[in-house]
Amino acid sequence: MNVFINDIPLIIKKATEKVYKHEYDLILKSSDTFTSKDLIGDVLLKDVDNAMIDRIVRLMEVKKLKKLNSLTLVTDKNKKLADHLKDQFKIVKAAGGLVVKDGKILMIYRLGVWDLPKGKLNKKEDTDLGALREVEEECNIQVEILDKLPTTWHSYAYKGNKILKKTNWFLMSCSDDSLMKPQAEEFIEEVRWMTPEEVVEVLPDAYTSIRFVVRHYLQSLKTGKV
Repeated sequence: MNVFINDIPLIIKKATEKVYKHEYDLILKSSDTFTSKDLIGDVLLKDVDNAMIDRIVRLMEVKKLKKLNSLTLVTDKNKKLADHLKDQFKIVKAAGGLVVKDGKILMIYRLGVWDLPKGKLNKKEDTDLGALREVEEECNIQVEILDKLPTTWHSYAYKGNKILKKTNWFLMSCSDDSLMKPQAEEFIEEVRWMTPEEVVEVLPDAYTSIRFVVRHYLQSLKTGKV
């Protein structure tokens, strides 16, 4: 499960999943004594339970944690921990797409950041159909789904409520972009095809969750597996 709280990745892994220690700047156990000031770089936290994830979420919501790049939680009760985390929020469902054509990726510029086309699902709307609708509406193009991409969870506050937006992502191909234009009512200023190299250049000006999805796709180009 990939959750983004204040734009910082909170990654929940099963205890049975492989963990490469060299990828982390700090490795802690839940029994260790630590404060928010200790959370620097990429941090791995082992043996996490419900009480610890409550503490972590509060820290990430209240503290700036400017030096924290990512926080990975390892637990032998992955599903129970994820369900406990979700129970703290109102869940909103969304879907979107990473669209490709002739080796290029479709990026949109919205509210000062580079983004991928996405939006909230209608009530009882199928996830894949909602993703197609949102991409086609926001960019005025025709697309087809090729494969699934990792799901992201993004937290934010709205009218005093804690919201956790679940976004299902799909890899899509573009069949017609002859009338492509940004959907102004969704505050989209630009829709642009970019080479992978150009995308990497603008990723610092994108949300962390978008960087996660794009980098996953770019890595799949090397491995041949989405």
